[in-house]
Amino acid sequence: MKLIIQIPCYNEEATLHIALQDLPKKIEGIDEIEYLIINDGSKDRTVEVARKWGVNYVVNFKRNKGLAYGFLAGIDACLRNGADIIVNTDADNQYVAADIEKLVRPILEGKTDIVIGERPIDETEHFSPLKKKLQHFGSYVVRVASKSDIPDAPSGFRAYSRDAAMRLNVINEYTYTLETIVQAGRSKIAMTSVPIRTNPELRKSRLFHSMFGYVKKSMVTILRAFMMYKPLKFFSIIGALVFLLGAVIGVRFLVFFFSGSGNGHVQSLILASTLMLLGFQTIIVGLQADLIAANRKILEDIQYRVKRLDYENDKE
Repeated sequence: MKLIIQIPCYNEEATLHIALQDLPKKIEGIDEIEYLIINDGSKDRTVEVARKWGVNYVVNFKRNKGLAYGFLAGIDACLRNGADIIVNTDADNQYVAADIEKLVRPILEGKTDIVIGERPIDETEHFSPLKKKLQHFGSYVVRVASKSDIPDAPSGFRAYSRDAAMRLNVINEYTYTLETIVQAGRSKIAMTSVPIRTNPELRKSRLFHSMFGYVKKSMVTILRAFMMYKPLKFFSIIGALVFLLGAVIGVRFLVFFFSGSGNGHVQSLILASTLMLLGFQTIIVGLQADLIAANRKILEDIQYRVKRLDYENDKE
């Protein structure tokens, strides 16, 4: 059983050696532990620090491509190098590395395929009250969208079995954390959460520059993922609401019409007809999107089978 721990990095020379030094060298049930960093276009000595420490693999980008792209590139490299379990952690030493054993244990016991670390958000001192509330609210929205019970959706401290890693797809360029949970939940991939600890903050987060920007990007990511995996439900709800609003306005016009004063409310009739037609068309769009989603599931299955063949050849 081989574990590869991957760390996405962008100008992390100041903290990377701290994060690497804390990584476990031995875990019961794991025969081999290796380490990989994704150098996402760093301009400092990140790669030099990693190689000096003794990481096994380095994935290099000449320019910054973002967290989501780097995460997938790391997953690909881990699979090609024979990983049976992949753990993703941060270069700023946000998470207590000793808890990696807690992450991989449910996978080793065959209970699940994805394990996500649950941070003690309310006890984290460097999180502002607003950020704590937004973290809880964002996780709630993801739970609804994914039909899962993951309490800390934005957590990047997570473990994947080889099979689950081969099924991952990330479309957005912002972050992988939210979309992969929605995908796993809607695809019925076994997923669970374990409580983990965090370290004091070494540097400010680079994922977002403002709270408003974080909320906006997170909501767009969740909404887009929900549209991908449940398009009929999404468009049907919107279409039904628009159609119902048009119907209510239409009933209002009929009341005036049968009372003998319909001539002064022709605008209501036009608006009602437009809204009902728009609502009906939105539902039709949902049906078309549902057919496209069915084709996407077939393509994902083909992609998974191709990956299995590809990665197994590399493993041999």
